[in-house]
Amino acid sequence: MTDLMATLWTSLPIPAVIIDAEDRIADVNPAGELFLNASARSLTGHPFWDKVFVDAPLEEAFARVRTGRAPLFVNAVDVGTDNRKPEPCDVQIAPMSDQSDHVLVLLESRALVGKLHRALTSQSAAKSAIGMAEMLAHEIKNPLAGITGAAQLISMSVTGEDLELTDLIVAETRRIVKLLDQVEEFGNVRPPARKPVNIHDVLDRARKSAAVGFAAHMRIEDDYDPSLPLTFADPDQLQQVFLNLIKNAAEAGQQGGTIRLRSFYEPGLRVRRGDGSRGAVPLHVEIGDDGPGIKPEIASHIFDPFVSGRENGTGLGLALVSKIIADHDGWIAVDSVPGRTVFRISLPVVPAGAAGSTDH
Repeated sequence: MTDLMATLWTSLPIPAVIIDAEDRIADVNPAGELFLNASARSLTGHPFWDKVFVDAPLEEAFARVRTGRAPLFVNAVDVGTDNRKPEPCDVQIAPMSDQSDHVLVLLESRALVGKLHRALTSQSAAKSAIGMAEMLAHEIKNPLAGITGAAQLISMSVTGEDLELTDLIVAETRRIVKLLDQVEEFGNVRPPARKPVNIHDVLDRARKSAAVGFAAHMRIEDDYDPSLPLTFADPDQLQQVFLNLIKNAAEAGQQGGTIRLRSFYEPGLRVRRGDGSRGAVPLHVEIGDDGPGIKPEIASHIFDPFVSGRENGTGLGLALVSKIIADHDGWIAVDSVPGRTVFRISLPVVPAGAAGSTDH
């Protein structure tokens, strides 16, 4: 392999594997090592099928590529290993020009594309639901006030079982009003007053508040990257997001469980802003718990309004979180399996020339 080819092979951002005539792994590029969660040394020389699981009959595809000398594309198949759970990928198989019995396999994950699509869909649904939520809450609360007042008047002249019924009416109407207050709060989020913000300052405030309140029964661990640059955010709204996610983690975890807070810098992810342009979101915050995980039937809709994994949940908390992050030109996603759920928030850095004082 020439120096140029070696450089291209090393720099290729897509996981790539070279397969020899006996379907053994001849080489793996660095992106492939990362994707397969194994080193090239541990993979090279082993049968491809012993190291990589693909939910498709690729043996026939390899043979067709070797015979026809033309590439093949297999879309949306699950690919995994002993060290990595399967995830949907697009697989490209191409013949090697200098070795007719070898094939090149490219594994391009579709997971990020799917998450981005779900995030954009959820953000749109959240915004569409705001107007309806406010209107319904306002219209329903007016007659409820009349029902509560009437029930209280009736309770003054009845006894026994009738009194229990009027008390039930009052209690239930108050419960509905409380729910409607949450609906109105969901609809009353102001535009973010953005300025340069230290993510760790906001995280620490949320952590301290949670540790003496709803997360007092949990351990809270942190793994921060102290070199992170400032983000451009509304600190109050960002704290609201962190508190909501930490509260979810505390409610999902068991007594004595662990909530993990992590921050890190990872370039590459770009999202579409409200004005249609695309922007990088390299600042990442993860909030994880060791609870039972999100139910599979709602996992892909967890950020939609009125979808909740808790019996008495309103389904508005995560929809509100999704909206706030979207208003900050950011992105939120979740990975969940039994015993491990991680919400990841991705935010932009402060744009050049942004006004405002630094929040330290």
